[in-house]
Amino acid sequence: MLWRLKARLSYWLARKLFHWPWCVRQPRIWRWMEGQFARMANLGSTSAQSFYGHILAFRGQGMGAREEGVRLLRLAALSGDAKAAYQVGVFSLAGTLSKTPDAAEAARWWTMAAKAGHPLAGHKLAVLYQQGGPGLMADPQMARLYR
Repeated sequence: MLWRLKARLSYWLARKLFHWPWCVRQPRIWRWMEGQFARMANLGSTSAQSFYGHILAFRGQGMGAREEGVRLLRLAALSGDAKAAYQVGVFSLAGTLSKTPDAAEAARWWTMAAKAGHPLAGHKLAVLYQQGGPGLMADPQMARLYR
């Protein structure tokens, strides 16, 4: 139980230091901060999974970091994080080197995000259902529903 408290305090400190550009530019401090983000994400914190997933997906170096970021975002989205669900939908629609774009999967994630209150998810769903996409036929009735 003491180690969980230490993990939470270290994560809190790392999040505070994240807002200081000088700390982010220092390799040794950044490695420590990343360790705290990863530890809280692995302990199952939805906010840490979302936060660290976004960092890895957008700023991580290499495909492995990006894939780990998307995995963490999926976990956070399944736990109810609207921002993570929206971003997983964006990644699903864009596709990757190993996975083709899938509009049906994007619609599923954006529906989760819209239900959780994400402000852009409904708009994206309306546009997606209006135009259709890979694996999803256009549906004007659903587009009107999300408009």
